[in-house]
Amino acid sequence: MLAVSADIMPPRRLSPAVVVGLGTLVLGASGYAFVAIGGHSLSASDAAAVAAFYLLANIVGPGIFSALEQQASHATSRALARGERPGGAVRRVGREGVVLTLGVVAVLVVVSPVLVERSLKGSWPLFVAVVVAVVTSAAIYLVRGVLGGMQRFSGYAATLAGEGFARLSGAVVVVAVGVAGAGVFGLTFALGTVVGVVAGLVWLRSRSASAVGGVVAPEGSGARVEGLALLVLAGLLVQAVANVAPIVVTARLPQDAALALAFSSAFILVRVPLFVFSPVQALLLPGLTEAATRGDLGAVRAVLRRITVWVLVVGVVGAVGSAVLGPWAVRVFFGAEAGLSWVLMGALGVGTLLLMVAQVLQPALIALGARSAITGSWVVGTVVLLVVLVLPGSPVVVATVAQLVGPLLVAAGMGVALARRLARVGVVREA
Repeated sequence: MLAVSADIMPPRRLSPAVVVGLGTLVLGASGYAFVAIGGHSLSASDAAAVAAFYLLANIVGPGIFSALEQQASHATSRALARGERPGGAVRRVGREGVVLTLGVVAVLVVVSPVLVERSLKGSWPLFVAVVVAVVTSAAIYLVRGVLGGMQRFSGYAATLAGEGFARLSGAVVVVAVGVAGAGVFGLTFALGTVVGVVAGLVWLRSRSASAVGGVVAPEGSGARVEGLALLVLAGLLVQAVANVAPIVVTARLPQDAALALAFSSAFILVRVPLFVFSPVQALLLPGLTEAATRGDLGAVRAVLRRITVWVLVVGVVGAVGSAVLGPWAVRVFFGAEAGLSWVLMGALGVGTLLLMVAQVLQPALIALGARSAITGSWVVGTVVLLVVLVLPGSPVVVATVAQLVGPLLVAAGMGVALARRLARVGVVREA
């Protein structure tokens, strides 16, 4: 699935990309199955609310706490590269994670009346599920960050597979026992993450306990907090750019739940290639951090070139597949009653390709210490996307255009920043 240079990843019995990719496929498939089961088991209104919850949970959960994973991974891999034990750094990142979680929950409570009324179709149980998803996301992303930084990718994959199986089996049980409802579906999804957390903790305890203890030389608190803040903002904007359009479309189509559900389902469907490549940051960040620390820019460039080829292959295939099979798949697999054109589906697929490019560029920028460039690119892309989303016209067409323009600006900004950073570091080292 993903080829990684031997200069970055040490050889293993099984390729890290394969191990983590399989876990990611399980988690991704469970998410699609979760929404599909809801579409076939709930009323159109409840199904649209569950689809909006799914996208919202991915914005306020992974969107924010992926930064916690990246911070933990970076701190862990850096400490290990220096011959230090990363326990102290991990505990500091954990404390920052607790503060971050409390802040996110507080913001959600403040905006809850509007959020529940406009996007969750009046379902307060779904709002409770969103809050639970935030808490469980904080835990699992911290665990994944430590596992990724230690390059324990089998354990990382265990957290993905455990979370996916728990979500899928929970949704099936809910339907089988006849208690299906929007709120119950949401809680099943959120609590499934706990299984992934337990799997990761078990792996850390049994395989890596000796490497987690001890202390590490403290990093400046100002730089540490600033770095986490930039990554949190970037992570939130990543998920906003990737997922906010269906939420806005659902809010703008209060009288057409069928079309809102069809667009949300199509949006989830075209994200399949993005799920396939979602392990890329966890796989690349530790090795790229190590390579950047020792100044091996050749290794950084080689890996980026190789992965870019994979991005183009998977992204183009995904965009063509979305155009050809997307309209049919939305009706058959998600139970959508409204139809969508192949042009719209293909355009959404191209937007996914652009997001994949950004997903590859981001860990390289993190490794090179260019967090502000990452955040700046996502800010520009998000602002433009939101401006386009509120333009007059068909909500579905406007949202599709926004999903092309926003990711394009993000990818272009990050590409320019990375080229400049590599050139600057190269000049400094030569001097």
